[in-house]
Amino acid sequence: MRLISTFRMLALVLLCVNVSPVFAKAPTTAKILFTSARDGNREVYIMNPDGSQQIRLTQHPENDMNAVWSPTGEQILFVSDRDGKRDLYLMNPDGSNIRRVFKNKLKRNFTYRDDPTWSPDGQQFAYMHINWDKDIYAIHIANSGEQEENFVANGLYPAWSPDGAEIAYSPLEDGRMTLINVHTGAQKRILPRKELGGQMMLSWSAMADKLAFSWNNNPLPPDFKPGEDELPEGWTDKRTIYIVNRDGTGLEQLVDEAGPMAENPELSPNGKEILYTQKIQGSLQIFKLDISSGVRTQLTHIGGILQANIGGDWFDPAYALPVSPQPQLLTTTWGELKRE
Repeated sequence: MRLISTFRMLALVLLCVNVSPVFAKAPTTAKILFTSARDGNREVYIMNPDGSQQIRLTQHPENDMNAVWSPTGEQILFVSDRDGKRDLYLMNPDGSNIRRVFKNKLKRNFTYRDDPTWSPDGQQFAYMHINWDKDIYAIHIANSGEQEENFVANGLYPAWSPDGAEIAYSPLEDGRMTLINVHTGAQKRILPRKELGGQMMLSWSAMADKLAFSWNNNPLPPDFKPGEDELPEGWTDKRTIYIVNRDGTGLEQLVDEAGPMAENPELSPNGKEILYTQKIQGSLQIFKLDISSGVRTQLTHIGGILQANIGGDWFDPAYALPVSPQPQLLTTTWGELKRE
């Protein structure tokens, strides 16, 4: 009888290992997720912050991309075309146990989910819900493990603040970076009205006091007609990386406009470095910039096709709040949200 009970207990443990993310192991050192098409289609890769040990995590003939770490590093949320519609999936940090987030497939044509961002407690995530056919670009929130989707705002590039209070995004009407309170729905612009819109691909600092983004701070000709006129030669390449305080002060350009456009900024957990993507010798590559010194390091080098390497999401166990709280990162707002 004791032998049977022991066997049942062992079987239960093994079953949980196969189906539950609780048993997934988070990285013990800092790691970066990124997307690479070096093998013919886009796949999710992982590497060290210095660019070493670049390892492919997904193995599928369809595209896998836009991966983001859960706050504890025990799960990876990513986007995939593998079931015919671009949608959200979860996997373990080693690429195992891939499963669809939403049970029901998207039924409408030209509809998909993309660009996910976790809430700092790991209980929710926001993402873009897109319908190209009807020109709908909406941000939704879903609770982890549940199927209900909740509309937040019409816009792009959601980024959940590390204190849990707000989601930064780019509204459809003018692209001026905006904060929306996740509890009240109250919204506020970050930059003054005199600044142009088009702030994209937003990234928070770990202290929730700064935001990095991709932006072209050059006005178009006054008679320019969107959708009708071609953009001025060289205008697109002037999109680059900026950083600003949460209250809209201290706007600073981090990457020079010279050369191809720079996109996909991602601040390091300690706030001292930033990742971004830029084309070099015909292929997109990932760079790391030391914000204080301005020293730039190229992390990826494999080329061959345009979208060779792109994006990046940074995880450092020293800043994983739910695992080992860091008092300097906790705020009153964060504490209140955790108790709710």
